[in-house]
Amino acid sequence: MKAQRKNSREKILAAAADVARESGPGSLSLEAVASRAGVSKGGLLYNFPTKAKLMQALVEGYLRDFGQALEVAGSKDKGSNPLAVYIRLSAEHCEDKQPSASWIFSAMAEDPDFMTPIKTFKQQLFERLKGETPDIKALLICYLAIEGLRSMSLFDSDVLSKDERKLLVSSLLEIAASTPVRDDIRQG
Repeated sequence: MKAQRKNSREKILAAAADVARESGPGSLSLEAVASRAGVSKGGLLYNFPTKAKLMQALVEGYLRDFGQALEVAGSKDKGSNPLAVYIRLSAEHCEDKQPSASWIFSAMAEDPDFMTPIKTFKQQLFERLKGETPDIKALLICYLAIEGLRSMSLFDSDVLSKDERKLLVSSLLEIAASTPVRDDIRQG
């Protein structure tokens, strides 16, 4: 029974991701998701009692995927600079055109805990980078610049031209390149 529930949950999340990509997360309807997943609305609500809980699960999935992508990118090149890996991967994700995330505000209004997984992920990521990057000044500049770039992309408020974004990313990569990597990371 549990395997079946997990399968339904995964089908619902995959359908929700598809619907959100097609129509934008703000336009996501539970009926459309249930229909796409091939489950009843009651089945959807059993797994995700509110739209905010469904959206939170989508965000958690995105964060998990980003964390795994960060691990894979870092392990491909043993001894690579973890800060540079984070900058490159984040910049790539920011280049992907995404619908406006204004829906986040309604999800937060409906469920104040909506942001908890995001805060936890960002805090853990920052602590990890802090442990891997001895130069806290370089880390702060790079991390906050990337998070600003991510926020502009997420909230459809990007004021930078494509060339300015490239300049920012290359400048951050220069900072990261001049930052020493801890010896235990360099040796893999």
